[in-house]
Amino acid sequence: MTVQYPNAQSIPIGVVVRRTPGVTRWAKYAWRASDVLPGAGLADWKVLRTEGDITEYHAATVPLTLYVSDAEAYAHELMTREPSVYAILRPNEGSTDLPWTVALVTASPYEAQDYCDSAEELVEKIAMPEGLHAWIADFVETYYEEEAFVKRRRDKSRVDRVDAGVGDPRIKQVSDVYRAPRRREIIN
Repeated sequence: MTVQYPNAQSIPIGVVVRRTPGVTRWAKYAWRASDVLPGAGLADWKVLRTEGDITEYHAATVPLTLYVSDAEAYAHELMTREPSVYAILRPNEGSTDLPWTVALVTASPYEAQDYCDSAEELVEKIAMPEGLHAWIADFVETYYEEEAFVKRRRDKSRVDRVDAGVGDPRIKQVSDVYRAPRRREIIN
């Protein structure tokens, strides 16, 4: 169920969040986005699995939108050792049971890094499933053109032969423009 826009393509992505017991007395639970579900239906913190103290939720389904302008970032991510997508979780001020909301999912490592800078959101790197990898690779192949590197060359004009900027051409001087100013004698 891919949605196409003039300069973008979008697909719904479900985000799986895992809740584990906290390791300190100050944090009752540790929360982590652990997986994505490409093409998932709508969900609102639906419990997927519980094993002992560990619970996995289908927290939300958000669109993963690929933009033509970010094709270079997607190409860069696909060339990494383990291609990934990034889930960004924001603090949920209104709830103590579910302290995070899913803000977005992105395939751009540059955009994810921008969210890391704020230190307010939780940014999780999630391994990219094969089907999602194929969809993003097809998008990159269609829209990304690598720019050829062009080495800058110096121009061959000789600038050392011109005294540009020496003195002011509007003021007529017959003497040396580099001379030190003379002191005038005041006669009383």
